[in-house]
Amino acid sequence: MPTERRSKILFIVGDAALFESHQLRLAQEAIARGFEPVVACGAASDQGALGGMGIRTRSFELSLSGWRPLRDMNTFLALLRLYREEAPHIVHHVSIEQVIYGTLAARFARVPAVVNAFSGLGSVFAQPRLLARVSRGLVNLLYRIVLSHDNMRFIFQSREDLQSFVARNVVPKQSTHLIRGSGIDFSKIPFTSEPAGAVTFVLIAPMLSEKGIREFVAAARNVRRLQPWWRFRLVGGVDPRDPSALAEAELESWNAEGIVERLGFRADVAQILTESHIVCVPSYHENLSNELLEAAAIGRPIIAANLPGCREVVRDGITGLLVEPRDSNALAEAMLRLGQDPDLRSRMGHAARERAAALYSIEDVVHDTFLIYEELLRA
Repeated sequence: MPTERRSKILFIVGDAALFESHQLRLAQEAIARGFEPVVACGAASDQGALGGMGIRTRSFELSLSGWRPLRDMNTFLALLRLYREEAPHIVHHVSIEQVIYGTLAARFARVPAVVNAFSGLGSVFAQPRLLARVSRGLVNLLYRIVLSHDNMRFIFQSREDLQSFVARNVVPKQSTHLIRGSGIDFSKIPFTSEPAGAVTFVLIAPMLSEKGIREFVAAARNVRRLQPWWRFRLVGGVDPRDPSALAEAELESWNAEGIVERLGFRADVAQILTESHIVCVPSYHENLSNELLEAAAIGRPIIAANLPGCREVVRDGITGLLVEPRDSNALAEAMLRLGQDPDLRSRMGHAARERAAALYSIEDVVHDTFLIYEELLRA
């Protein structure tokens, strides 16, 4: 977009590596269009790779301790300082964790335009306990109070999440946009037929209890009694700072028992997916993650929790199977159904690729996001 000044877009993210894997094309497109992108990351995040690409970065104090309003005041103050120093034309909060404090800071710092991206509703909306219900009420109230700005837009990855926020009068419908995920570059992720050999299931996620890791292991234990040669792989790192991280001892005990193969963090996710027959996403809550999109793009059927983010990608019985969260028996039944039927896997894999190509291209995501930026800058 031609402008008389070099507009600055400040992206607020928790982790530099996640920005590199999910939103890098937005920063690159900003440079191509004559904008100045700046990426602000949590202080513990490694920003070297982004700097090596010519993208300027900043750091800010980021709490990883969950919903702690008093402690999180440090995050608000850090963002307020950052916004005043950078004076961006647009601030784009990439994840839900920074939306409340970032939007409030943007109002105090008089940032002209704000984009708030909701990749999901967060764990507080997924937990059934009484304390979580009380927290949801508090979060809804905070959203209504804070999410007001003269020039703001809201991006949702799930239509169900968008409709939920509008129905609860948290955000005005006219300010919302549906952009499904971070996008996939299909020129770099070709469709591949499933590999030869033993049926292999894979779960790719941070090793957090809320990702359904224990349910995956319990299902694998049950299935292996009937299919001892099938393989079950866990891929993902452990962040000890996260309060829901699984203990190393528990993870290693599963590996030593031979129930699952623990691969740890792997950067070559596409290769891992290519080596697998079926992808499992048994989370308690789930965004429209790149792992879901890449699995569909490569042509793998997906067994996923029956949640909004998963339902965006998985059409039950068409591109995969949906099971209820926290139900290891249902997960095991779905594993057996798909594992024993190669024709069904093939049909679902092809359908998943076709749906992904129609809805989730990176070009569409970048194009639609910059339409929002341009609209805000004209206001």
